[in-house]
Amino acid sequence: MLSFAITFVRLLKAIVHSWSVPMFRANFALAVLILLSATLFYHSVEGWSWIDAMYFSVTTISTVGLGDLSPHTDLGKLFTIIYIFVGVGVFVALFAQFARALLKVDDDNKEPPSQKQLTKSDDA
Repeated sequence: MLSFAITFVRLLKAIVHSWSVPMFRANFALAVLILLSATLFYHSVEGWSWIDAMYFSVTTISTVGLGDLSPHTDLGKLFTIIYIFVGVGVFVALFAQFARALLKVDDDNKEPPSQKQLTKSDDA
């Protein structure tokens, strides 16, 4: 339980650290929207409980796919195909931003070294 708490705190720190980046906020909102819309879809079309619908949405989009739930309607199967193709890219981008924030790598603020700095390091 302690490791879960530590991981959860690190995730929250990554979100807070990344919140000032507009692209992160847009990607985060899109990821939440995709998860909520899929949950609503599976709840209404497949007749699953809210928890089962959210569980399937998260395991599918995270590519875990445990196989304990699967859509039984043709519409549900077609939606899942589109959901995977759209959602996986969004979540990969979101978690890449989380990783950057956790590692404190800020690609946007890096400046190439000036010519003066390059000559000083070459002389040494």
